Amino acid sequence: MEYGIIGLLILAANIYAIYHVITSGASTMAKVLWTLGILIFPVLGVIAWFIAGSKGHATA
Repeated sequence: MEYGIIGLLILAANIYAIYHVITSGASTMAKVLWTLGILIFPVLGVIAWFIAGSKGHATA
């Protein structure tokens, strides 16, 4: 049961991150690379995006 809840939380974080990547003002290539990173590495991709991507787009 715990793994199901963790999986749902990871899925929700991935959807949240991908939505914000797509609606950001970043270049198309950056959006594609971030989205692929989040899809290929679900946990690490979301963590990397929260650390680097979300703040990087806000200042650009």
